[in-house]
Order: sequence, then structure tokens, then C-alpha cells
Amino acid sequence: MRCGHICKISFSYYLHLPSKNYIMKKLVFFFSAILALSLVNAQTLTTPQPSPTQTVKQNFGVGFIELSYSRPGKKGRKIMGDLVPFGKVWRTGANGATTLTFSEDVTIGGKEIKAGKYGLLTIPDAGKWTIIITKDVDVNSPSMYKAENDVVRVQADALNTPFSIENFTINFADITGNSCKLELMWENTYLQFPITTGTDAKVMKQIDETMNKDNKPYFSAASYYYDNGKDLNQALGWVNKALETNKDAYFMYMLKARIHKKLGDKTASKAAATTCIELATKAKNDDYVKMATELIATL
Repeated sequence: MRCGHICKISFSYYLHLPSKNYIMKKLVFFFSAILALSLVNAQTLTTPQPSPTQTVKQNFGVGFIELSYSRPGKKGRKIMGDLVPFGKVWRTGANGATTLTFSEDVTIGGKEIKAGKYGLLTIPDAGKWTIIITKDVDVNSPSMYKAENDVVRVQADALNTPFSIENFTINFADITGNSCKLELMWENTYLQFPITTGTDAKVMKQIDETMNKDNKPYFSAASYYYDNGKDLNQALGWVNKALETNKDAYFMYMLKARIHKKLGDKTASKAAATTCIELATKAKNDDYVKMATELIATL
């Protein structure tokens, strides 16, 4: 009885063992999974972009302009009229669309453009380019361009440079409180177009409003008036007010010396510059010592 019972159990056990085919299928699946995982891991290799993306955020006016574009390289190729064909819409870079974001209203080509994000396109030609600011921010091929979404078009002269520029470059230049230039350059071609903003009216309004409050920004207002060709006598009055509560401010004396010089008062300008040198020397600020010394030499 006992032997028969054991034999019966053993036979039942072997009946439930997996077959050789089943085991082989499991092994094939297991090793296939490992191979697939290895291939996935191998595909995560990160390499440099052939045309690296650049994002530039430039403070402008009382806000900023943000530029995003990709920078293809020349790499021994003929660019203008070949890789970049003449007479056709160009995305003005590589990879994705080139975009400009304005934090405040600006003016381009006499057209006021509301704050927001826009696409930057161009139509290159041998001597002149057409600059296009468009509502579309995803145009990365000529077929996607829609003229009805143009915000403004401006013409820019294409100049020849005496040197070759390897990577396509867009740059902000000649930046003032109210204007800047956007430069485009590649190979031996350079062009630029101006962007302006109504900063002056905004700042003047701020000055009028803050001068009616207790904590008056005398020095900032005086600096703005001096830098932007406003009433110099008013600027002088404000810098004197600022110095009443900050008598060791050498940088304020530097501004005072410059204002006096523009007003034609050389004696007062020299006196303010001399005080600037004394205070800056005490504060160990060699830059202001140098600037004040150079100003005195021009009187």
C-alpha cells in the first residue's frame, strides 16, 4: 500500500513537470529580453548637436528680448546662394524655427509689434535681404510659410565682410535704452536691422510719479537725464539732492563731474572729479579713480 501510494505520487509529480519545449521557449524569451534591453541602453548615447541651439536673453528697455535659433557651421561648404538659396524663404538657422520673444511692445520697420513670441524668417539675396516677423513660431521649412501671417517685412543691405564666419550668428548690438540692432552674419555676409521701444515715455512717467513720493530716486533720475540728453540743470539738482544723504558716494560725484562738464563749468567739474578720486581711493575702487583722472585730463 505504501509503495503503491509513493509510486502514484511520483508519477503524478512527473506528469506536472514542464516539457523540454516549454523550457526552451522560456530560455529564448529570457535571453531575447536581455538582448532587447541591451539595445535600448545602447541607443541612449548622447552626442553633440551638429547645429547647436542657442538662446539669448537680452535686457532691452525696461524688459527683454529672447532669441532662440540653431547655429549651422560652414564646414567648407558654399553657403550664400547655395546651401542658403537666394530668393526663397529661409528659417534663418537650422533644425527648428527661429523665434523672438518681446516682453514689451517694440517697433520694427515703422510697425508697432505687441509683446509676445514671433517667428523670424528671411529671404536672402545677393545684395539685400528681406526680414520677416511672422505670427507663426514653428516655420522650419519654406512649405510651412504663410504670407498672410506676416507682421512686418523690412529690407536690410547685405554687406561683405573681409573675414569668414564659420557658424551662423545672430547677435544684439548697439544697445541703448530705446533701441538696439539685431545682427545676422555667416560666411562673408553681414546685415542688421533696428528694433526700438517706447522706453523713454515709460521712464519719464515713472520719474514724475516717484518724485511725488517720500523715497525719491534722485540718483537714478539724474543718471537717466544725463544719459538721454534731458535737462542737465534738473539732473544736477537731483544728484546734489542724492549727495545730501550719501556724502561718501564717489560714483555720484563722478556723475556730478560729468554733468558740470556738459554744462561747460570746468571748475565745478574738476572739483567734483577731485572729490571722486579722494573718496574712491579711500574705498579702494581703482576704476573710478581712473575715470575721474581721465575726465580731469580732458578739461
